[in-house]
Amino acid sequence: MHLKRSLAAAVACGLWAGLAAAVHAQGKADGLALAQSRACMACHQVDSKRVGPPLRSVAERYAGQGDAMVEYLAGKIRGGGRGAWGAVPMPAQSQVSDDEARQLAHWILSLAPAKPE
Repeated sequence: MHLKRSLAAAVACGLWAGLAAAVHAQGKADGLALAQSRACMACHQVDSKRVGPPLRSVAERYAGQGDAMVEYLAGKIRGGGRGAWGAVPMPAQSQVSDDEARQLAHWILSLAPAKPE
């Protein structure tokens, strides 16, 4: 009986992990699609510098700082910025709603590499 419960628990954990990975992958695809639809990718790339910094570099700089960082980045997306990444300013992105800016900020932060345990 104990073996059956252990096996059932292992299967459930495996299914949960698979579902979580699928949801995470879908979220990354949704984030990229949103970034493309809001013209973010005209100045940014995920892994290479274009006009602005690579989004993965932004994620690495601000990783692990919680929800306050989501709000900070969302504000920078909507309001623009200057000086944090060099001389080229980022213009305000008024076509991006507050909710979209938060979604983009979450997605950008998700690009940071996982820290080893």
